[in-house]
Amino acid sequence: MTAAKDFRHLMMRANRLLGPALVERDLVSVDELERATGRLLELTARGEPRECTLLGVLAHELKVVSEAEVLRRSVEADGIGLVELRALEVPEELRKEFDPAECWATWTVPFDREAGITCLATAYHLSPAVRAHWEKRAGGTVLWYGTTLGDIAEHLARFASSGAA
Repeated sequence: MTAAKDFRHLMMRANRLLGPALVERDLVSVDELERATGRLLELTARGEPRECTLLGVLAHELKVVSEAEVLRRSVEADGIGLVELRALEVPEELRKEFDPAECWATWTVPFDREAGITCLATAYHLSPAVRAHWEKRAGGTVLWYGTTLGDIAEHLARFASSGAA
């Protein structure tokens, strides 16, 4: 497993590229994005991966966008599915590859793989950095599914408490 600090660059890139995508889709204004980016830098300095989310700042602190609206736009524009991770069990093969630090950095978790197709749940589908990272990392075809920050955080907490992290 790689230490969380090794994914700091990925986390920063994922958040940096999410912002313009949210503005481009008219989900937030440039001014709102600038305020959220300043707050994200403060949170990043604390080093707690769960707090390092631009979407979280925009949706839960500044309350200028809802996660539901971001997901709706991804479903409509990009044709991704939606998934609720609570009822899913990660297959053993993915558990061996699973790196919670990488998942926190990208707000994305792999949850299934069959016949070379990897299923990924993400709250950051709009970030080109996240998509590029995981498409390379998966080493094959990827099926994207949207989910909330809370669902991913709960899933990662369950994974950690199971002793797999």
